Amino acid sequence: MRVISGSARGSKLFCPEGMAIRPTHDRVKEALFSMLGMQVASASVLDLFAGTGALGIEALSRGASSAVFVDVSQPSLKVVRDNLNKTHLEASATLVNSDFSTYLANTNEKFDLIFIDPPYAEAFLLPALKTIAQRKLLNENGIIYCESDTEPPTEIMDWFCVHRDKKYGRARILLLKEMLL
Repeated sequence: MRVISGSARGSKLFCPEGMAIRPTHDRVKEALFSMLGMQVASASVLDLFAGTGALGIEALSRGASSAVFVDVSQPSLKVVRDNLNKTHLEASATLVNSDFSTYLANTNEKFDLIFIDPPYAEAFLLPALKTIAQRKLLNENGIIYCESDTEPPTEIMDWFCVHRDKKYGRARILLLKEMLL
């Protein structure tokens, strides 16, 4: 696992052994950031379920102005911190040790890019999206990236428009935008 482009291009990221963390594969990451294009430059980023921090670090490397990394696991946040230090991107990062629902319920920040890559076996995606919509945590013209291994829940259509829906092996990625009224 590595940083694909930008100031930290080519940096290999730390990833702990085992299946507790399932980082986004380079192929999927490359496709995602190709789809995002210039949306990344100067963006404020939320990397929810941060894991290794690979998505937020890729965004920072490509010119995002800031990134908040949220994870309930202290060992995951240590890996994120180590990866930020290795890529020299720590100055633009904030690490938060919290479960996703507590963080989303209490933050006052709004974001241009939100990465949601929860554990596949858990039903965290829908509650996270619902809270983001209700609390209006996505800036106008912002994008939410979701990764899962199932069909997208139909309830998300109540809050967001599906901009892209692609499958890469087991991973299904969605790019969501705010509903236009």
